[in-house]
Amino acid sequence: MLKTTSELARDRCTSNLRILLFDLSIRGHHPSYIKYLIRYWQTQQLPGHLDIVTSPLFLDEHADVVALADDSQSIQFTPITAAEEAALRDRSTGVNRLKRSFQEWSLFCQYSAALKASESLILYFDTFQPPISLGMRSPCPFSGIYFRPTFHYNSFGSSPKPTPQKPSLKAWVQQKRETTSLRRVLYHPQLQTLFCLDPFAVQQMDVAYPGSKAVYLPDPVEIHPPVLAEAERLKAELGIEPNRKVCLLFGALTHRKGVFQLLDAISMLPPVLCQQLCVVLVGESKLVTELNTRMATIAQHKPVQFIHQYEFVADAAIPNYFQMTDIVLAPYQQHVGMSGILLHAAAAQKPVLSSDYGLMGEVVRRYKLGLTVDSTRPEDIAKGLTQCLLKDSDTLGDRARMQAFADENQAERFASTVFQHLNVPSM
Repeated sequence: MLKTTSELARDRCTSNLRILLFDLSIRGHHPSYIKYLIRYWQTQQLPGHLDIVTSPLFLDEHADVVALADDSQSIQFTPITAAEEAALRDRSTGVNRLKRSFQEWSLFCQYSAALKASESLILYFDTFQPPISLGMRSPCPFSGIYFRPTFHYNSFGSSPKPTPQKPSLKAWVQQKRETTSLRRVLYHPQLQTLFCLDPFAVQQMDVAYPGSKAVYLPDPVEIHPPVLAEAERLKAELGIEPNRKVCLLFGALTHRKGVFQLLDAISMLPPVLCQQLCVVLVGESKLVTELNTRMATIAQHKPVQFIHQYEFVADAAIPNYFQMTDIVLAPYQQHVGMSGILLHAAAAQKPVLSSDYGLMGEVVRRYKLGLTVDSTRPEDIAKGLTQCLLKDSDTLGDRARMQAFADENQAERFASTVFQHLNVPSM
């Protein structure tokens, strides 16, 4: 069949279309984001070529994601070199983090030019703000995903008691610094779209910075029909004792997740409540020795059951952990940005006991996902746990609102929003 003039022009345009995804992070949201974008590109048969620049560690640790592109002629993974990876500063100090942001910007520009990208997407935009705010130029137009805006956090907390945590001095300084640089970033001439995982931040940017190019991006989650037999099998495999409420702390077990404040809170509970409680900790951790010591000490005095699994859990297995759970724990310490834990909990229709600070607290309150507490105070976490143990889990939170929250953040919405704003024509 002969093609029309407009079809021929479109073919010429899309044959030169090369989209570059740049992401040197290998943990957290990042592997899932790349997976969802690849799947959408393939299922929608998008035109052009998709280059994905990652850390060389990504290829080893997330071989399942890399394998998605194996049979594709239009998708290619390109890792930076081992020498380039080794040269990157660590993030141990503010000075190192600043230097690393310029190093990563340099690599981004280098690979965008080498791969002849027509447009690029920086999957973790936050660390690139310093070079971009200084007006540094890229070889091509670019967009980015902004994870952690804080400039608007003082607008949160209009809900009734308990009063949400107030920003620390460090957080206040960060908010002021962010406000100063954000205008320059938003009006950078090569910035096409600033995707933001915080809808409240987008609303305020639209008011404060007209024409800011900020767009709300759903934080993606896959919704799977519950397989109760699999969840029960996992529960048995972990050795969870009968007649206990399962409280799950999932993800990298670090200080910022509030794991020690949680343990302090559990030590405050009376024995009669501890007898009903099973705490399951799942995720990689560098605090294994300290955690095990603290849990053993508590277990000597309180009849609580602790179960730990210090390892990374593949995406396919995650829903079973949430399905077997009664309460999802998220006592993060003044966490900035969104958390995928809230999404997994909502998708599984499980209530959360969450920090009341920032975006997480606001989302839990607005969508009625469970309880919020001042997670910097173990006594407040203990009060929240007491409510969770004394009440029927089905009475905590609003299941219809949980479902709505999960539906709004489905993975396909995330990917379609990205590619629509990257101006990739659909087939």
